[in-house]
Amino acid sequence: MALTYGDVHLVPRYSEIDSRSDVNTCAAFGDRSFRLPVIPANMRAVIDPDLAKWLSENDYMYIMHRFGIDNAQFVRDANEQNWRTISISVGVQLKDMKTIIDISKEQARVDYVTIDVAHGHSDKMKRRIETIKEWLPDTFLIAGNVATVEAVDDLTKWGADCVKVGIGQGNVCTTKDKTGFTMPMFTCVKECIGATDPIVIADGGVTCNGDIAKALVAGATMVMIGSQFSACIDSPAETVRHSSGVFKRYFGSASIHNKRTKRHIEGIMKEIPCNHMTYEEKLEELEQDIASACSYAGGDSIKALNPGVKLRVRMV
Repeated sequence: MALTYGDVHLVPRYSEIDSRSDVNTCAAFGDRSFRLPVIPANMRAVIDPDLAKWLSENDYMYIMHRFGIDNAQFVRDANEQNWRTISISVGVQLKDMKTIIDISKEQARVDYVTIDVAHGHSDKMKRRIETIKEWLPDTFLIAGNVATVEAVDDLTKWGADCVKVGIGQGNVCTTKDKTGFTMPMFTCVKECIGATDPIVIADGGVTCNGDIAKALVAGATMVMIGSQFSACIDSPAETVRHSSGVFKRYFGSASIHNKRTKRHIEGIMKEIPCNHMTYEEKLEELEQDIASACSYAGGDSIKALNPGVKLRVRMV
């Protein structure tokens, strides 16, 4: 049985925590520690350079999207301003590798590079990992997306430091409908961990804050969230007003709204209700809810949200 986050219920454990404010929600990732095990999705309707800078300066992990942006200039500006964290996305085309080589030749600091493609278990991914590791050997390399333990093992063997898992489970992704290929996220993450316990980002399928705890219990190190951040007041998603309220236009990376072409479309645009929270307010809410989840798991840090937590599964 393949399980979504909604199919899984976490069972509370005995706790000695006096106050949820005592819980440490920090997450180690690479050689750094961030305030939350959460990453805003690297999508045009979720993050922009201004938000990336704010997240960096406030000790949150981010991955800048790769659409319509000059990566070399982004890295150059971030170095000049001495950002705490410099994190970019690239594709698998030759122009993306030229950007990597240019950054290397400038000897610019870049802390995280994400190879961001829809189907990451491929020979082209293997070659691109090798190129980036050659030119930026000290950079923490994230590669994805994939949905099987075999893919995670291969990407790790090829040189990826972390693998992003999840195919067809995003709120505005239509891959599962267009192609038939997908894997419900709880099972996807749990199976992708396998026996080697790799560093994994769970990407997709989060519909509420409690799903973050479930992703961590499945074995994820970080959890990527799109729609909940896109719904924020200050997100880069377009704001629209109807008689029924305020909405934000959230669209997938493979949608016509992002690709600006009608070829190989596997995403849509949705007008989602604005949550009337700033990014900062949303992150504060997430911190409080993750701390509460840790206390229900019986611990004082996110280490309590581990695969040893007892589960109950909704039978369909």
